[in-house]
Amino acid sequence: MTATGDYTIASLDTGLRAMRLFLTHDTLTVSEAAGHLRVGRSTAHRVLSTLESRGFAIRDTSGRGYAAGPELVRLGRPAGFGRAARNRLGPVLEDAAGRTGETVWSVALIGDQVIVTDGRESPHPVRVTLELGRTGPAHAGSDGLLLLSRMTADQVCALYPDEGLEAVTPATLTSRTALLDELAVIRRRGYAVSRGASVPGMTTVAVALAGSSWRDRLALVAAAPADRSGDAVLAERAERLRESAALLAPAPPP
Repeated sequence: MTATGDYTIASLDTGLRAMRLFLTHDTLTVSEAAGHLRVGRSTAHRVLSTLESRGFAIRDTSGRGYAAGPELVRLGRPAGFGRAARNRLGPVLEDAAGRTGETVWSVALIGDQVIVTDGRESPHPVRVTLELGRTGPAHAGSDGLLLLSRMTADQVCALYPDEGLEAVTPATLTSRTALLDELAVIRRRGYAVSRGASVPGMTTVAVALAGSSWRDRLALVAAAPADRSGDAVLAERAERLRESAALLAPAPPP
């Protein structure tokens, strides 16, 4: 997306473009930044110095260049990671595993992908295996659908500019129109369900776990084989997940 017209603030636009450079460069000298941004060295130096003053850039160990700062790294890190987050989520996951009897996990959204941040495995001999750190398309599972449902339709369309969506299994939603329709259902119902959309034979249900903004939203998921996942069971499982989610302690102030 490119800003156009009379509403563009040139200095802000340059700063934002400079921040994007850290997505593809570990370090940047003033000369390198000036070249990529197509501005003079003095302008590049002022932009990098401003980013440094706000914590979005730091001087590298050589002192000759700049690297991504802690604020930029924090913005790019999804919720649910780090010792503090795991300590807060642990009791919730333990409770959810006990209430549902199934494998449970927490999920964060990164763009149009989800990542499993933590979880607990079911004691059943036949169960869904927990895969910490697993990623996958957000539209292909209840976890991602739940998180997408907490965005506006315009935000979802920005994530999915094309009508066609990847088919992970035959049960995956394969059009943006179908996705938007499903998200509307999830908003009304209050929980998301996936029947084999990410893994054949696996049924999952997801509820909102935490977060008031896109930065810190998480979903709480229970996964089970399809033969233990009828409609009534899924509705009851969702309610048990909500009860567990309500136990989450407030996050400390940033």
